[in-house]
Amino acid sequence: MSSIHLLPRLRMSGGGGGHGFRNNDLATGFPNGFNSHILLRQATVARDWQQSAQQSAPEENFIARKLSAEISCGDKFAAADALPNSFFPPPPKFTDKDLPSLKGKVYIVTGGASGVGYELVKILYVAGGTVYIAARSTSRCEGAIEKIKLETRGSASNNGELKSMVVDLADMTTLKPAAEKFMREETRLDVLVHNAAVMDPPAGSKNKHGHDLEVGTNCLAPYVLTLLLEPIISRTATAPGTQPLSVRIVWVVSMLQGGTLPGAMKFDKNGVPEILEKPIMGNYLQSKAGSAWLADEFSKRLGSKGVLSISIHPGLMRTDLQRNWGFFKTTAMALLFRSPPLFGAYSELYAGFSPEIKAEHNGGHMMAWGRIAELPKDIVKGMKSEAEGGTGAKDKFMKYCDREVKDFL
Repeated sequence: MSSIHLLPRLRMSGGGGGHGFRNNDLATGFPNGFNSHILLRQATVARDWQQSAQQSAPEENFIARKLSAEISCGDKFAAADALPNSFFPPPPKFTDKDLPSLKGKVYIVTGGASGVGYELVKILYVAGGTVYIAARSTSRCEGAIEKIKLETRGSASNNGELKSMVVDLADMTTLKPAAEKFMREETRLDVLVHNAAVMDPPAGSKNKHGHDLEVGTNCLAPYVLTLLLEPIISRTATAPGTQPLSVRIVWVVSMLQGGTLPGAMKFDKNGVPEILEKPIMGNYLQSKAGSAWLADEFSKRLGSKGVLSISIHPGLMRTDLQRNWGFFKTTAMALLFRSPPLFGAYSELYAGFSPEIKAEHNGGHMMAWGRIAELPKDIVKGMKSEAEGGTGAKDKFMKYCDREVKDFL
């Protein structure tokens, strides 16, 4: 690759069970086992570059800002531009203080019972919205509702309404009953936030239907839920009085600026996303490429009706998403995943509500803590057919999704 490296390229080396670092070799970068050391080191150097750039001469500042990292975990990853800003983003541009009253508006937040989703639900509720907490059990939904009401007693006179939506994204049979119940109770849906996700589960983890757990939870289930809710989303966008471009679907993805698999997703001979043993977190990265393609897909399906469909990297935070990491990884990554979930909620708030996002951004990508960004080249190439100079990977992925979800619609 032609990118300037943020630090000497590294790889782990060692024998007899020992592990060490060696310069001038291939960098590794995503948190799994001892690779956490390297990502931690990259981020630290990135921060140092960012700080020193602020005090440097103009030409040095330019070089520092243009530095990038080449991240690889067994296979080569795409170049990661602007890595310092990915790890250490500027302050949020859009927060709860920028929200208008949400009285009369309706929202669904998957994974709303904890972490970033919980913080987003609380913001929307305090602003007067009717918010459905989509979680896998009644007890989780009701527990979150009780806790939020307790925490927001001071604003009770202006608060909206909190409701439960029981869905298990690892079991697609739960989605249709929940969506049908929602559409019986509500006449509109202003923003659907696909916040819930699973990351780095034990090897071989599957959803109830035998799919890789990360692809099933992060792609297939959100696709089904969006298809089921598409009628009410479209009606809301075209209803009299609805503000243009206010009806949105938000797809939460990972730090795609940190790297993607070559081609963004690997398929077997049957057109099924491969279950990867390496690179580490490869299945998670594939699932998040899929989420970005789903955002693009619904921008094309619903854009003519005024619906915005956007992907966003919410930022690096301490949340339940890291629950499958062991003590070593959790400790090693503490420097990176140091921000509270509230900042991730600000990212999602930006994607769902900021007036900065226009029709030309439909299908596009945002990053922490609320900035318009570009998708990695491999994901963009996947959106184009081979005749258009792309890889056709998104089309292959959508055919796979349609095959797998047809029995749940």
